[in-house]
Amino acid sequence: MKSWIEASKIYLDRRIIAILFLGFSSGLPLLLVYGTLSYWLKIEGVSLAAIGLFSLARLPYTFKFLWAPLVDHIRLPVLHRLIGHRRSWALLSQLCLIVSIIGLGMSNPSVTPEMTALMAVFVAFFSATQDILIDAYRIELLKDDEQGAGAAMYVNGYRLGMLVAGAVAIGLSDWIAMPLVYMMMAGLIVIGMITILLNREPENLAAATQLQERDAHASQLVAEGKPMWMASTIANFNIAVVLPFKDFMTRSGWVWVLVFIILYKMGEAMLGAMANPFYQEMGFSGTEIGSITKVFGMAATVIGGLIGGIVTYRYGILHSLLYCGIVQMLSTLLFSLQAEVGYNIPMLMVAISGENITAGMATTAFVAYLSSQCNSAYTATQYALLSSFMAVPRDLFASLSGLLAEVVGWTWFFAACSAIALPALLLLVWMIRKDDANRLKNA
Repeated sequence: MKSWIEASKIYLDRRIIAILFLGFSSGLPLLLVYGTLSYWLKIEGVSLAAIGLFSLARLPYTFKFLWAPLVDHIRLPVLHRLIGHRRSWALLSQLCLIVSIIGLGMSNPSVTPEMTALMAVFVAFFSATQDILIDAYRIELLKDDEQGAGAAMYVNGYRLGMLVAGAVAIGLSDWIAMPLVYMMMAGLIVIGMITILLNREPENLAAATQLQERDAHASQLVAEGKPMWMASTIANFNIAVVLPFKDFMTRSGWVWVLVFIILYKMGEAMLGAMANPFYQEMGFSGTEIGSITKVFGMAATVIGGLIGGIVTYRYGILHSLLYCGIVQMLSTLLFSLQAEVGYNIPMLMVAISGENITAGMATTAFVAYLSSQCNSAYTATQYALLSSFMAVPRDLFASLSGLLAEVVGWTWFFAACSAIALPALLLLVWMIRKDDANRLKNA
């Protein structure tokens, strides 16, 4: 087993450092079509009802799995031969993202809100496409035991990008016009483009083999009398859509994998949905909430992510999921204690730091787990599907959190958020034992 010092050296690897910058490029656009855009719309006098409808512009993030098969298997002319499959698609999506962010900034939401909404959809679409490519690039670039460290750097870079596009962009808007702010944010995407150009295309022999099988399938269909266009369409649909799902659903225990993905982050999602109302009800001011939860909490999350990467590298993915999940479950109880104490800034700092550190740890292990579930022949498609599936607890179960808090009160609500993690951990123990049994059987 690797020592802690040896495990921490993984963060000095050039590929791991590159993933930090790619994570920044992925996280930057999100708030430009969410919190920062809502702030700008309010300044421009757009109604609250219309601002609420603008949240629909983020739908491409949820449904990115629908076009992930296309970017997984279609080779771009010229660019593919020059810099490779993943890097060519990443650069194209980043270039389109820069143009669309500038277009969003140049729109006038008070005069033509429809154009602003359209440009926001474009930003979300190209941002989600960039996410598809960067996720696939990250998974294929790293070895299995490096996925945890890669996930840590990606998540921390993503959060840094959100911080810049959120707090920094809104702060700048007090001094310069919002269109110029958006142009500056668009320019920062160049960081991701430079990172892609300075790093190599990952080798993917499995994907190359799949393309050969696709061509053979198309030739067979032509030999059977089908026209070339039909044979090509059938063969491409088979490799891009059918086989990724078939590959996943023919694995032993795939249903339990999906159940685990839903359960593991459910408690965190419910806590996150009610955190700000809880702080306000406890009597904390907006300045206190902002400084402790955003700045102090951000630092705690980054530290937790780095610790999670080391834990994953040292103990393996499944065991790190268990260890990180246990400490996150226990740290959630700090909010129950906060509810009993009431307004107390030192206690809030303890609760925020404890929950954010352990959430960072668990998130890193979880992203590494999702990455490990992807067949390298269908990396982009399968990861996009699993990450979209991961959003179920955030969007569905978190919507019920307010009702639960009203019924049982804050103390028992946070206790419930902690207890909800228990089924996932018990399922994880079973998965670990099953994995250990398979290892002994194959030894």
